[in-house]
Amino acid sequence: TGRSDYPNQVNNVLCFPFIFRGALDVRATAINDEMKIAAVEAIRSIAKEPVPAEVLKAADVDSLEFGEHYIIPKPMDPRLLPRIARAVAEAAVESGVAQIEMPENYMA
Repeated sequence: TGRSDYPNQVNNVLCFPFIFRGALDVRATAINDEMKIAAVEAIRSIAKEPVPAEVLKAADVDSLEFGEHYIIPKPMDPRLLPRIARAVAEAAVESGVAQIEMPENYMA
């Protein structure tokens, strides 16, 4: 939507860089539904996990937990890059759009 005033805003900062990183790293020929769903599932799982102290500090809050006011991870969450990129890359390989196999220890 281009709006940042809703807590469920998924935008260019939270999603696209990590989707593209995973796609590029396996030389995907397309970004398909499987890859998008993998990204969403990775974001969902991160949101339901305990929030790292460094994210709380950056957000200037004492606590965050999944609920009405925290339904997606904060953009500065360091778990986003490795988890989303890996999920997208795996989905690209599994769905047949990757031109190379998963790199060994990718985003480990």
